Amino acid sequence: MDFNKRAPESLCWLNGEIMPTAQARIPVLDHGLLYGDGVFEGIRFYQGRAFRLQEHLHRLSDSAAAIGLPLPLDQAALEAAVADLIEAFVVPDGYLRLVVTRGEGSMGLDPSSCKRGNVFIIAAQMELVDPDKRRRGIRVILAATRRLPVDGLDPRIKSLNYLNHILARMEASNAGAQEAILLNARGHVCEGSADNVFIVRNGTLLTPSVSDGALDGITRRQIISLARQEGIPCEEKTLAPYDLYTADECFLTGTGAELIPVREVDSRPLKQCPGAVFNQLQRVFLLLVRMESTDA
Repeated sequence: MDFNKRAPESLCWLNGEIMPTAQARIPVLDHGLLYGDGVFEGIRFYQGRAFRLQEHLHRLSDSAAAIGLPLPLDQAALEAAVADLIEAFVVPDGYLRLVVTRGEGSMGLDPSSCKRGNVFIIAAQMELVDPDKRRRGIRVILAATRRLPVDGLDPRIKSLNYLNHILARMEASNAGAQEAILLNARGHVCEGSADNVFIVRNGTLLTPSVSDGALDGITRRQIISLARQEGIPCEEKTLAPYDLYTADECFLTGTGAELIPVREVDSRPLKQCPGAVFNQLQRVFLLLVRMESTDA
């Protein structure tokens, strides 16, 4: 099928074949569909090149190993699939969702009947918030829905089980906000429904630790690294709602989100939005993306 004349709304690479996403099918007995038994990665691509692909594939491999899921393809094959899909998508910038399911098996929780997983990658253009809200900052709430405890499901595993994040996001929509921040069982800040949380207090950048329930986000890691390169003090620290309410700045990071400033938390306006630290990190992050996407 020729995709070169015009990019469709989205494309899917499914077990070796590229097709319009609307035509992609997996069996209804796939345990990823029935039980959320699988892992995934979200990956941005810029100028036809996947950003930090090796880091994403390494995390995918770790997530799969943690749940005892054999990956049907090795890293080289996954890299080739990503490259083929980006080329077919035509549009140079976009978002990939790479999913590995347990595969088709018998009804029931026992995965032993699943002989081989399904792999699919979706390429699409995605904006989590409209450009005006991204420029002015978004409204967030603290969700009543809590983050799954770290002793129940390690936050380093990017599994297909996102129900509590979906419920939190529904809370945000019902409150007229653009995002929800989840707390852990102790009432400490973890992360957004699909992004990591940073605040700035007295010139220091603070973000919740993985041990508190935050995803070890790849964009999160990059922002921490860039902050230190820029001479901005940065700490992983346990944060309470009070810390968000009284922060000088707050912003969210993620592969899908990139960097998004927050202007109010639970209807409490923040002191700066976007603030000086956000603007500085946004500038150097975009410069990094530009350099890596054009580096031959």
